[in-house]
Amino acid sequence: MIDAENDRVLCTRDGPLAILTLNEPKRMNVYSPQLRDQLLARLRELNDDDACRAIVLTGAGEHFSAGGDVASFNERDALAMRARMERTSMQLVRLLIAGRKPVITAVEGNCYGAGLSLVAGSDFAVAASNAKLCCAFIRMGFIPDLGTLWSLPRRVGLGKAKELTALATVLDGAEAAHIGLVDEVVEPGTALAAAKLVALRFAKASPPAMALLKEAFSEGLEAVLRQEINMQPMLAKSDEHAEAKRRFLEKGERIGSA
Repeated sequence: MIDAENDRVLCTRDGPLAILTLNEPKRMNVYSPQLRDQLLARLRELNDDDACRAIVLTGAGEHFSAGGDVASFNERDALAMRARMERTSMQLVRLLIAGRKPVITAVEGNCYGAGLSLVAGSDFAVAASNAKLCCAFIRMGFIPDLGTLWSLPRRVGLGKAKELTALATVLDGAEAAHIGLVDEVVEPGTALAAAKLVALRFAKASPPAMALLKEAFSEGLEAVLRQEINMQPMLAKSDEHAEAKRRFLEKGERIGSA
């Protein structure tokens, strides 16, 4: 049960659609542990709900998500981080990419790090033309996670994925659509409305066929998730990550991360 006063992922219904809204607008919907855990819980509930035929994922306020909550990166050791990733992040990715329900993302404003991972892993992504998307993990001394090493190359191709991850290139919505990172670009302020129209089309599909289609398209995902769970805890203990985190916290720099 999610405490309504601390609800970081709102769930509303619109016919066959469930709209999930990342709900910490004052912090640009930062991907905090609380938000992550609530998003996982919401996805679990909706995957078991026959009345839900499609999920729309968006952000409250002017932004989708600024990425990881850097101040929360306080793993005791590599084994603790591995256990946490397996218990939460990996389960979330499996539901997003290989779960029973189609997921359509609606992006306004900033979409960094973990926010971009959610978009890349969705079945259809709509972005405002002036949105800012960045795979910013390397700025924090990390590799991408949340399945991004699987989803991003499948959207934009291996070469472009290497560029976006290694250089943390910032794209606007129009550029993201041009390379295939998002599927539709719309006028600012209209991403959610456009995403709901797309979701209604997905909702008309046979639920069993949609579930098996998503599972079929997820081939190879587990191997990539194993890489993430093996590599990211090592990088979390690196000097480079410690220095990036120090700079972030001292300057309040909005980097975005896992």
